[in-house]
Parts: sequence; C-alpha cells; structure tokens
Amino acid sequence: MTVQKTAGRTVADASVPHNYPLAIRDSGLSSSIGLVLGTLPYALMRFATLFAFSGACIVWIVVMIGGSVWLSSHIAGAFGAVWFICCLLVAGWFWTAILRYVLHLIECGHVAVLTELIVYGKVGNGTESMFAYGKRIVTERFAQVNVLFAMNVLVRGVVNAVHRMLEGIGSMLPVPGLETIANVLTAVLRAATRYMDKVIFSYTLACNTPNPWQGSRDGVVYYAQNAKPILKTSVWIVICEHVLSLFLWLLLLAPAAMLTAMLPHSVRQMGGVITAIIAILCALAARAAFVKPIFLVMIMVRFHALIEHQAINQDWVTRLDQLSDKFRNLGNKAQNYVGTPAAPAAGSNVPVA
Repeated sequence: MTVQKTAGRTVADASVPHNYPLAIRDSGLSSSIGLVLGTLPYALMRFATLFAFSGACIVWIVVMIGGSVWLSSHIAGAFGAVWFICCLLVAGWFWTAILRYVLHLIECGHVAVLTELIVYGKVGNGTESMFAYGKRIVTERFAQVNVLFAMNVLVRGVVNAVHRMLEGIGSMLPVPGLETIANVLTAVLRAATRYMDKVIFSYTLACNTPNPWQGSRDGVVYYAQNAKPILKTSVWIVICEHVLSLFLWLLLLAPAAMLTAMLPHSVRQMGGVITAIIAILCALAARAAFVKPIFLVMIMVRFHALIEHQAINQDWVTRLDQLSDKFRNLGNKAQNYVGTPAAPAAGSNVPVA
C-alpha cells in the first residue's frame, strides 16, 4: 500500500501494494555494468562454480567418448552405445538435481544484494559482507529454500503462460511475413522469461512483504500490465546477448584448441568437435556469470521504475486467473500462507503500510 498526500492530508492508496524508494532509475547498459561490478564477488562465485562444472564436463566428455570408443573396438558397438547414453544421463541428472539448485541459491543471494543497491543505494548497514547479507536475507525470508525454488517455478510458469498468450495473438493476425516476426517475438519472450522470476523475487524483497506468495502474485500482475515496455528492453537484451555470446565463443576457440591438443589420442580424433564443445562450455560459464547479470539488472531497474506508484489492474488479475492454473495456485498459496512477518533488511527503510 502506498501513501499519497492530498490537500494536506495523508491518504493510503490500497490499490498500490508497495511503497519503497528507488536510488537507481537508469536501466541503461553503463549503469547496469556498474551495478554488476559493484557486486563482483557474486559474479566471481557464479563463474567459479560454472567453470568448475565446465572442467568436470570436459573430463566427463573424455571419459564418455574414450570409454565408448574403447568398448566399441574391444568388445562390441552396443556396449559403447550403452556407455555413451549412461554417461549422458548421469550428466543430465547432475545438472537438474544439483548444479541448477546451487546456482539458483547463488543467484537469489545476488538478487537480494542488487535489490538493496537499486532501492536504497547501499547493502544493509555496512557491517556484513555481500555474501553474508545475501545468505541472511534469503534464509530469513524463506524458512526453507525449497519454498523459494517452488515459488520461482510457479512464477516462471505464469510468465510462460502470458508469453504463450502474446504469441497466440500474433499468430492469428493475417499479416504477410508475420511468421518471421513471430519467431523474433518468441525469442524476445523467451529471453524475458529467463529473468522475470528473479525480477519478481526482487519485487517481493523491495516490498518487504511478510507474505512472499502474495508479493509474487502482485509482481506477476505488474509484469503483465507492463509487458510491452519490458519486452522493448528485452529486444536489446536478445541482440546484445547473442552478439556477446558469439564473441566469447570465438575468443575461447584458441585456448580450447590448445586444451584439446593435450587430451588422449582417441579423443583428439574428434578434435574439431571437442574444441567447439570446450569453447561453448567456457563461453556459457562466462556469459552466465558476467553477461546475464547485466541484462538482469537492466530489466530489474526497468521493472521497479515502471511500477512506481502504479495501481494493480484488476482486469489483469481476472485475465490471469482465467489464463493460468499456476496463477490461481499462487493466489491459493497467498491466502493459505502462515508465517511470521519478515524482519526489515538491515539498513533498509520499512515500507509504509
């Protein structure tokens, strides 16, 4: 709930469920880079985690291909194929069950720190490190990190439903050449989806709402209300992300080729493919750690600036209720939520209710 002054009186506007300041309103590239550099320890932690995973992947690829070739040549081709498939399944399980969850926790801590900088211009009261602050906020506001993970999954599902609706509207328009435009729109929508769950998480932190499910529900509605300007920002994100990703991959091809030359002979027979894979893995680690946070900050700042003093549009609430069962699930969890009010972040102002 925000507070407005009318004719010398303070009036509460119940249609605006938040009231927090904004220290940063510029969602430009230079400002976003500055914020990422200001939270560099988190970027380095994410890079170290992903780089270690990339190194493990390279070793695993050697084991997978080398073992498959050896089994095929010494025993039977079927044994080599089974070994290859089993190695792929193990790698897939590790990614989905362990690594993605670890990265999720790191990113949530990073978002908590970025939110403080965007809203208040500082992190806590200056007595704790960024890591300590991020960990404290995430664990204080969510008794179990599983709740946070489940909430983000629901939010992403609702955002995907909104995007499918927008794509469906585009496909029904009888405009020549619309298929190409629709493909570009789909790429933009998917780019925004990767960031919006964390943006809405940032909104719940900025509001300091005691009910995270209600905060997430309001954040989804605000995203739907402001999808057009947010997607305009996403257009630049799609272009820049693809260009930077290609540049990183090309830059890492030479070191990857040197690393390939050090591998066993049986693996070097597929030298070109192995080099490309190594370069891709390293480029993905660098992109996730340093490039994607920049674009996340751009959308976060844009979102917070757009919804400032903005009321909830009940038409969108009704539309989302009809569109997505996940949105209805968010509403049910918000109504059934029982928890203690979140403690104000250290050094932060408590939103006026």
